[in-house]
Amino acid sequence: MTATEADAPPPALRLSKRRGVELSLLVCAVLISVYGYVDVGLTRDGAVPPDAVAYGAGLGLLALLAHLAVRFRAPYADPLLLPIAVLLNGIGLVLIYRLDLETPGFRAAPTQLVWSTLGVGLFIAAVVLLRDHRLLQRYAYVSVAAALVLMIVPIFFPAVNGARIWIRIGGLSFQPGEFAKILLAVFFAAYLAANQSALAYTGRRIWKLQFPTGRVLGPIVTIWLISVAVLVLERDLGTSLLFFGLFVIMLYVATGRTGWIAVGLLLAAVGAVAVGALEPHVHSRIEDWRDPFASIDAGQGPGQLAQSLFAFAAGGIQGTGLGAGHSILIGFAAKSDFILATAGEELGLAGLAAIILLYGLLVARGFRAGLALRDPFGRLVAVGLAAILAVQVFVIAGGVTGLIPLTGMAMPFLAQGGSSVVTNWIIVALLIRVSDSARVPLPEAAGSGAVVEPPPTMAAPSGEGR
Repeated sequence: MTATEADAPPPALRLSKRRGVELSLLVCAVLISVYGYVDVGLTRDGAVPPDAVAYGAGLGLLALLAHLAVRFRAPYADPLLLPIAVLLNGIGLVLIYRLDLETPGFRAAPTQLVWSTLGVGLFIAAVVLLRDHRLLQRYAYVSVAAALVLMIVPIFFPAVNGARIWIRIGGLSFQPGEFAKILLAVFFAAYLAANQSALAYTGRRIWKLQFPTGRVLGPIVTIWLISVAVLVLERDLGTSLLFFGLFVIMLYVATGRTGWIAVGLLLAAVGAVAVGALEPHVHSRIEDWRDPFASIDAGQGPGQLAQSLFAFAAGGIQGTGLGAGHSILIGFAAKSDFILATAGEELGLAGLAAIILLYGLLVARGFRAGLALRDPFGRLVAVGLAAILAVQVFVIAGGVTGLIPLTGMAMPFLAQGGSSVVTNWIIVALLIRVSDSARVPLPEAAGSGAVVEPPPTMAAPSGEGR
């Protein structure tokens, strides 16, 4: 080997954008959704639904537009986030359409498709207009003010099913608390990032736990307590639990102190006992959870939770098949709170496990994007947004399977609920923006084509997502 050859630089490496992989997965997601739609029609009527082509074309167009936005504005984004969201949204539309066949006078699938279109539109707007996630840090206090306003406004509107969480104007209704959770995640991330060192290394030590000073911890605790108090007044205890979990998780990630997890679990237990004893609406849900078959023993027939458990049992391992179940017996919440029971009955344990794995993969990729970032705000906001999805899935799945009491939340992307599906699309858009920042080559490496990896302590496992 000559001296010239020995001194020659190594060949330039290029980080794959993986947009072709994303497009291929989107095609599979759309085809799976269309197959489910056709399967429902064949099972119920023995024929392919006449609008199956229109449904597939509409879902495919939305997926294509979202893909183009990512391809041109976030080319280094994680290639799994968008396909998972499209698949979950498509499965949700299929399940809602299937339940609509049992309630001809109340069709929710067309409305859900409109909300999904709006959600994808906002997804595209967020990806195109928000070029750097760090811009959100400038609006931390604007975000928390807007979140508090959104949570307070429903108090002045009539209660729906015992909770004041809806705003109804004419024929339009939406749940502002769904949007507030994103704004609070941005505020928590910005505040914790700005005070990370003070939270982790100052304060006094009590037993084995070191607590920050009140001057540092006070403002964020105050905002959190106000948020939870408002939600308790509105009887929106599911969102209260979500905000509590979000606060504890982000505080732990910001400080790295496991003591916050212990404190959070202790406070959650105390709060659950207190609210369960003092709030009749919550107390009745706890009683249903303790004995879901009590109404059957009393001769009043099975309640919603009992019907949900029956649906899971009837599904077995492989399920009854799309369109062949009876989860509509759950009642008015079959398309919203209990839609997971339809998946469990008609897709079986195998299909339900696949759905849960999709959620797990979506959350894991969100965590991965955050941990690969160098800036504390981006890391915290990614972890916070992914934690929102994780807590929601755990709380809802735990409620409908009898693991924990019911909370009345909507399963992300699957359940009927316009505000929920729009909010979840915004969350995916922000995760895509963060993942693009995490994977994009640094400016000093762009000219030579070399890849500069994140620091070892934050680097992603090799061979995955690259």
